[in-house]
Amino acid sequence: MLIRTSEQGVSMIEVLVALLILTIGLLGVAGIQTQMQTSQLEAYQRSQAVVLMQDMIDRINANRKNVASYVTASPVGTSTTLDCSAPATIAAKDLCAWSDLLLGAAEVTGGNKVGAMIGARGCVSLPVATMPRQAIVSVVWQGITPTLAPAATSCGSGSYGNEATRRAMVASIVIGCLQNDPTTGICVTP
Repeated sequence: MLIRTSEQGVSMIEVLVALLILTIGLLGVAGIQTQMQTSQLEAYQRSQAVVLMQDMIDRINANRKNVASYVTASPVGTSTTLDCSAPATIAAKDLCAWSDLLLGAAEVTGGNKVGAMIGARGCVSLPVATMPRQAIVSVVWQGITPTLAPAATSCGSGSYGNEATRRAMVASIVIGCLQNDPTTGICVTP
């Protein structure tokens, strides 16, 4: 007597369905990879902005008496903003050095400055002229994907086409009383 066993295999339709499911999964992974790269670049730019903002805060803190000399009329970080051929004061030297950093001079690859964010700009304002003074340091740059436009600063406004791609880091420095009038004891502006 012969015993017949039935041989079963995978049909062509089952293979095609499995390939379709695998393809959809791989496309999802590729989409996530693209989003992760964009998020990584945005995070890198944000961390660079923090470093550049802290650099200017440290420079102002080292020269607190001359905080008004750091105020910028237009954003620093464009090649035409400052005349850095022979800066006369410490504040002018600091602003020129900050401008170089905003332009990416900290890292050079193939002769190109690549050490900063896309379109980095910096501003320093002094909204309160009396003591205690408050200096506002802003670093702005162009992000990759549109979000909300930053309302905390107008630095670099209109520089990036779509305002929703402008990113900003803003910090304030409070400069206390640096000198009292000897006769009245009232704080005076140096």
